[in-house]
Amino acid sequence: MAITAADVNKLRQETGAGMMDCKKALTEANGDFEKAKEVLRKQGQKIADKRADNATAEGIVLANVSEDGKSGKVIALACETEPVSKVADFQNLAKAVMDAAVSTDATDKATLLATPQADGRTLQDHITDLMGKIGEKIDVASFETVTADKVVSYIHSNGKLGVLVALANTNGTDVTEVGKDVAMQIAAMKPVALDKDGVDATIVEREIEIGKEQARQEGKPEAMLEKIAMGKLNKFYKENTLLNQEFVKDSSLTIAQLLDKTSKGLTVSDFKRVAIG
Repeated sequence: MAITAADVNKLRQETGAGMMDCKKALTEANGDFEKAKEVLRKQGQKIADKRADNATAEGIVLANVSEDGKSGKVIALACETEPVSKVADFQNLAKAVMDAAVSTDATDKATLLATPQADGRTLQDHITDLMGKIGEKIDVASFETVTADKVVSYIHSNGKLGVLVALANTNGTDVTEVGKDVAMQIAAMKPVALDKDGVDATIVEREIEIGKEQARQEGKPEAMLEKIAMGKLNKFYKENTLLNQEFVKDSSLTIAQLLDKTSKGLTVSDFKRVAIG
C-alpha cells in the first residue's frame, strides 16, 4: 500500500522517531501502525545491542528530596556525546526517570527501569526507543537513594555531578546550610567512605601494601615496614574518609568537628556521590 506523508507524520508524532525511520518502518509493516511501532522498537534494541560496550561519558544528573526532607534520590542518565545530552528528548527522558523514581519509591535500578509509563510501556522501553531515534547508547548509569532525619542534595554547575547527604541527630536544628557545605565537600574531595570502619577491606589491604613498598624503596628496615604502613594508612583515612577530612572552607576543623559545632551530636549517616564522565 502507498505510504502517505500524513501516515509518516502521524507515526512520527506518536513515537518521536525521525521521518525517514518512520517511512521505512511503515513500508516494512505495509502501512500497519502497530507493526511499524514494533519495527521501530526493534531498531532501538538493535542499536542498544550493537553499542552496549560503548562508553557513556556525557549526560545529566538529577536529584530530588522529598517535601519532608527525609528521603532523597539521585539519578544519572548517561549518553555517548555532549550534543545528545543537550537535546530536549534526552532531558525530558531524564526527568521521566526521576519522576518514576519518586512516584514508585523504587530503591533499585531494575525496579526503576521496569516502571510502567503513561502509555503502558516500561521506562526501559522508552530508553530503548530513544536509542533507536538518536543512534547512540543511553543508560541509567546510577540510581541512589538515602533516608535520614534530614537529606540535603547538591548538583554541580556542569549538571554531571550530584550528591545526597543524610544527616542524623539534627535535634530540630536547621542544618540545611551545613548540609550544603558537606555536600560540596563530598563533590570536591571524593571521600571513599564515612569513616575508617566503612572503607572496603580490599582498599585497606592495598594501602598497607603500598605503604610497605614505599618504605621498602626508601630503605627502611623490614621490621619497621608494618608500623610505617599503618601510619600511612591513618593518613589515608584522614584524607579519604568524610568525617575525618579537613573542611575545605576551614582547615582547622574536620567535617566531624564542623557538624558537632553546628549542633551537638550532628553527624552524617550516609552519602551518595554520583558523577558522569
